[in-house]
Amino acid sequence: MRRHISIFILLLPLLIASCGKDQKNNPEKQEPATLYFGGDIVTMDGNEPQYAEAVVEQEGKILFVGKLKEAESQFKDAQKKDLNGNTMLPGFIDSHSHFSIALGLVNQANLSSPPMGEVKNFNDIQNALVELKNSRNIAEGEWVIGWGYDPFQLEENRDITKAELDEVLPNHKVMLVHISNHGAVLNSKALEWAGINAKTEQPAGGVIARMEGSMEPAGMVFETAYLPVKAKKPKPNETELMNSVEDVVRQYAENGYTHAQDGATFTHEAIFLKKAAKEGKLDIDLAVLMLFAEKDKWANSEITFDQEYSNHLKFQGVKIVQDGSPQGKTAYMSEEYLTDGPAGEPDWFGEPTMTRDEFTSLFSEFWNSGLQVFVHVNGDAASDDLIYAMESVEAKADQDRRTVSIHTQFHRKDQIEKFAKLGISPTYFTNHCFYWGDDHTANQGAKRGSFISPMKSAINAGLVVSNHSDFNVTPLDPFFILWTSMTRETRSGLKLDQNENLSAYEALQALTTGGAYQMFEENRKGMIKQGLLADFVIIDQNPLKIETDLIKEINVLETIKEGQSIYKIKTNTNNGY
Repeated sequence: MRRHISIFILLLPLLIASCGKDQKNNPEKQEPATLYFGGDIVTMDGNEPQYAEAVVEQEGKILFVGKLKEAESQFKDAQKKDLNGNTMLPGFIDSHSHFSIALGLVNQANLSSPPMGEVKNFNDIQNALVELKNSRNIAEGEWVIGWGYDPFQLEENRDITKAELDEVLPNHKVMLVHISNHGAVLNSKALEWAGINAKTEQPAGGVIARMEGSMEPAGMVFETAYLPVKAKKPKPNETELMNSVEDVVRQYAENGYTHAQDGATFTHEAIFLKKAAKEGKLDIDLAVLMLFAEKDKWANSEITFDQEYSNHLKFQGVKIVQDGSPQGKTAYMSEEYLTDGPAGEPDWFGEPTMTRDEFTSLFSEFWNSGLQVFVHVNGDAASDDLIYAMESVEAKADQDRRTVSIHTQFHRKDQIEKFAKLGISPTYFTNHCFYWGDDHTANQGAKRGSFISPMKSAINAGLVVSNHSDFNVTPLDPFFILWTSMTRETRSGLKLDQNENLSAYEALQALTTGGAYQMFEENRKGMIKQGLLADFVIIDQNPLKIETDLIKEINVLETIKEGQSIYKIKTNTNNGY
């Protein structure tokens, strides 16, 4: 009997392989092919718009792109899906946002200003926090947290203080997370919890605002002063987080994304995401960037950078943060701000997260270990540090390491040329033009403020670029991102440097092929092309054929990930949808 069992065990791999081969060769056991036709199918294959009459998908891959008659002839048994005059594009690729942060927003107050929210002044903030406390029945001593806080959009035009938060919630720990995710305002109980008091020294690369005329903390902490607060701030339990995963995935899918990014991931978050992926919670691809500040933790954990997806999850590379946010006035600039710093500092240039030598040493460590490096640089002085670090490791574009600069808001023309030589691929953030363009021109002057996110100059210099939402800093809405990259219009209607406006097709490339390239996935996604993943988004208007201002009104009708519908509009009023 044992001999027979041993023979069976030896033959088992062959039997499994044989069954798999039979199933693969038996069309009755395969998923049926689907033939899409009847609308504008924009393939995004090439630098000029290309259209196909038909696309055939089977088992998650694109089998055919071309003429309808040829598709019908080759795939007689395919299920037909009429687009009914709507438009098909490759699924959108999120090249930078914060998936993990979004998981925790369910139990927080939305403190965003219009058009993202309804908060206009301190009174609105106080009311929103009290309402959250009451609706969630949050006990004294526990946390009341709000997100999306932006002091420069408030009527008071300054940071709220701990005293004003203590007025309504003196016995709770309160935290208002800044819209940039680079800082927060804490009330007295939260400051006490964080160990921040009049004797706390301001860390290098950080800001602790003080009450006027004293060293008493006012409540606002930014950058390196905020990082330890962020790392230890209360987190939802695993059950709450797991329940939130599908909701967050749905938000991406509703906006046409088939690929998301977690753009600065702590080790415990990465381990949780692995578990969520294993449980089948991810219907879209998620690329994770591990946060540099925890390199000793994740380097000795189960995290591996193998560039392969497991249950739609992969660990793409490492994220270094070298400066702050321009709207928070912590971006590191080569010329001083025209206004005082975030805590009233005169002669303010912003600050780097670390010295140039420290940054270069850290960058070199990751580079030499073979990791793909993503670097947050908003101010041009921070970009200078990135250039210096890459020159120090003798980086060249033909090495194809695809270092990605994140945001890259204030980007000088001479730096763009150096980026091209070094092989840096920027992901820009043109929503800044609308949301904070007026603030940038006030803080930096018309010339510097108008040149933010210079995507056209970068494209002309041969750089591969992408665009992003930085969600939850701004909404995921890809059509608003398209519009901001094509108009560069501020809240007040000011038109920033119009030489940097993109065409509709270039704007689409920045949400499809550009992001795919930055993830080393240009041969897997980002185009409707034979052999690539069947990742599609179906929308009700073709952005290449309508007026620019109408692009903001486009609706996602359906999102398809590897041939499977992961979101479909519920109404049936949109041409068959």
